[in-house]
Amino acid sequence: MKDFFEGIAWLFENILFYPYDALRSLELDSWFFANIVNWLLMIIGILAFLYWMRELKGYNDRDEENRDPSAHSFLG
Repeated sequence: MKDFFEGIAWLFENILFYPYDALRSLELDSWFFANIVNWLLMIIGILAFLYWMRELKGYNDRDEENRDPSAHSFLG
């Protein structure tokens, strides 16, 4: 059983985390490229936020939501 978990550790440390090791070694040369994964995740989050706000505005413009205070049981 110990060999199984050591095999999983070897897989992650030597193969699956190799791209992150390369980015870490790049840090001294270029801070921006070393954090490219963070930048991509922030861009995806901003785009998702803008999409969601546009969808909410569309629902508000079409007046599809029942805004009566008694419309939802948890408000009454």
